[in-house]
Amino acid sequence: MDVTTPASDPWLIVGLGNPGPEYAANRHNVGFMVADLLAQRIGGRFKRAGKAQAQVVEGRIGPPGPANRRVVLAKPMSFMNLSGGPVNALKDFYKVPVTNIVAIHDELDIDYGVLRLKLGGGDNGHNGLKSMTKAFGAEYHRVRFGIGRPPGRMQVADFVLKDFSSSERKELDYFVDRAADAVEALVTEGLERAQSTYNS
Repeated sequence: MDVTTPASDPWLIVGLGNPGPEYAANRHNVGFMVADLLAQRIGGRFKRAGKAQAQVVEGRIGPPGPANRRVVLAKPMSFMNLSGGPVNALKDFYKVPVTNIVAIHDELDIDYGVLRLKLGGGDNGHNGLKSMTKAFGAEYHRVRFGIGRPPGRMQVADFVLKDFSSSERKELDYFVDRAADAVEALVTEGLERAQSTYNS
């Protein structure tokens, strides 16, 4: 179901990840990768956001006219399990309705590169989502980027904090690009149309 909010309300698009160069290429940081690409597309650079523990870029997404949307791209600079605090501070500062928040995150229960867009729901053990839901409830949008399950007996925590494999990296740019397209479609066309295009 689409939740309609006034077109003048901004959107807060949050890429989830861990700060620091040692985490930059981890599977858990794919949300940061998508946010970085979206920032490039709108011609902005991330900078520290006042008192909020986050980096932000402000801009617009969509064609000129009624589908054009004001957006704030954000990367929390807390660690993943504390994402809710910085996102909540940005939500309040920019006066963003919860249903206009989009979390971009890695998802273990989906095959690598597959996307799923949804509104609300559980956190499926994802610490970033858990923290956000605790801070302001579950009724925000999610763009779930499949990373698949760990091979063999590898622990989930080890798997998500490892870099994408060399074979995965061959397609990573394509999948990140597609995820950025999906975020833009969600914001400009609504959830149902974006799902019909990108939920594979």
